[in-house]
Amino acid sequence: MMRYGKSVATALAAVMMVLSAAGCGNNGQQAEKPQLVRTQTVSLSNGSAVGKYSGTVRGRYETALAFQTGGRILQRNVNVGDRVSAGDVLMVIDARDAVQKANQGDAAVSSARAQLTLAAANLRRYQELYNEEAVSAAVLDQYQTSYDAAQAAYENAVAQSVEGHNVLGYTNLTANASGVISAVNVEAGQVVAAGTPALQLVQTDELEVEIEVPEGDIESIQPGMRAEVTFWSSNGASVEGMVREVAPMADKVSRTYRVRVSVPELPQGIGLGMTASVSLTKPGSGGELAELPLTAIYQTGDTPSVWVVGEDGTVSLKNVSVEEYGDNTVRVDGLSDGDIVVTAGVHKLHEGQSVRVGDSEAGL
Repeated sequence: MMRYGKSVATALAAVMMVLSAAGCGNNGQQAEKPQLVRTQTVSLSNGSAVGKYSGTVRGRYETALAFQTGGRILQRNVNVGDRVSAGDVLMVIDARDAVQKANQGDAAVSSARAQLTLAAANLRRYQELYNEEAVSAAVLDQYQTSYDAAQAAYENAVAQSVEGHNVLGYTNLTANASGVISAVNVEAGQVVAAGTPALQLVQTDELEVEIEVPEGDIESIQPGMRAEVTFWSSNGASVEGMVREVAPMADKVSRTYRVRVSVPELPQGIGLGMTASVSLTKPGSGGELAELPLTAIYQTGDTPSVWVVGEDGTVSLKNVSVEEYGDNTVRVDGLSDGDIVVTAGVHKLHEGQSVRVGDSEAGL
């Protein structure tokens, strides 16, 4: 019995040693597993960020259409949102007064023409009498003056007749370009004066984004500045833009400055009134810079560095030069476009360490 119990104890001890060795092996494998890190892919830009602003898609050319003559509106042919082409008749006013004025002009032309014909006949007759020395030069001068006055009266009548016919043409309000109707200010039956804005026409062949900039930022913004425009309705699609126009005066109510950003290539489906986010960048005087979160900087002595993930999955330190600090961000020089930089836990890494890339965010 003693010998049998001793054999069982020896067997149990051997099993425990095997299990302990297997457990140590698993811990070793877990320790060798590459560390998971958060990274950012570098996107270089030659300039410094000014700010990010909310904006609205507007047409570059927005025209307030108005009648050039007054009268009562007979019909309105468009509604808000309708697309129109150049030359389309949008509204019509009562043309009866304009017709009468045109008729009066035509009658005045006929009368003036008759007077001019009579003056010309008299001048020819007295010219012949003068050549025969039957009348004096003074008499001839009187008929010459009468002819000149009749000629001037005729030309004045013709001009007034043309004006009357122009007014007749002004009774139709036509589109000066192709676009969309964004506002209707008058209705049929309403009497309007010449120059009263009746419709708002927005040309849709060239759209841009309008933003409002506070007083503290306006000094840093100027025409030609680069802009990155992100449209919320297009799943965050971003396109390149450029500041086209900066208002010289602030709005009296909001105390902000209106800035127009031209966008040559809009994403599909972008329309008037849609919202956008505009990031403005001030052109820099040096090389291209990378914008990183402050947590990406690894300070060793006086030299700032960042951990760059190589193609083999290992990290290595790369010295950078800090050019500008922002809100929890830093702009650095010394990186290449497309570098993968570790942005969190940089003080837990060492040279040549293997890592696994986890969450990654695009360069700013």
